[in-house]
Amino acid sequence: MYFNNPRSFSTMATTTTPNAAQDTLALIGRILIATLFIPAGFGKLMGFAGTVGYITSAGLPLPQVAAAIAIIVELGFGIALLLGFKTRWVALVMAIFTVATGLFFHKFWIDATQNTQFFKNLAIAGGMLAFSAFGAGRFSIDKK
Repeated sequence: MYFNNPRSFSTMATTTTPNAAQDTLALIGRILIATLFIPAGFGKLMGFAGTVGYITSAGLPLPQVAAAIAIIVELGFGIALLLGFKTRWVALVMAIFTVATGLFFHKFWIDATQNTQFFKNLAIAGGMLAFSAFGAGRFSIDKK
């Protein structure tokens, strides 16, 4: 067994070429995650004052700057993720952003709804980390 013999790990393949099904699933995954971020970013852009107010009510400093960062990440990076452009870096930033927003805006100890929203953010961050690790697939600008 590989797990019983540490030397066995060196014989395991370290890289594989994704097949068409994996590339298709990566594309579908990017589309599904983008459907969460792009409309949210667009909504923040169109309702900038409300976004700033909400961030202010959470007690975060520099709410205008935080709102601009949220728009850039959700809308700009969301589009980049959808297209598969610089996917590994984009997904890493989006994972960090998603965990941070979960911590600042979803007080998981308050009630079941906030708990669900917080852990939803963690799950999304997990998906983003997978894209950061494995890339966007062949059906992307990155084509890796």
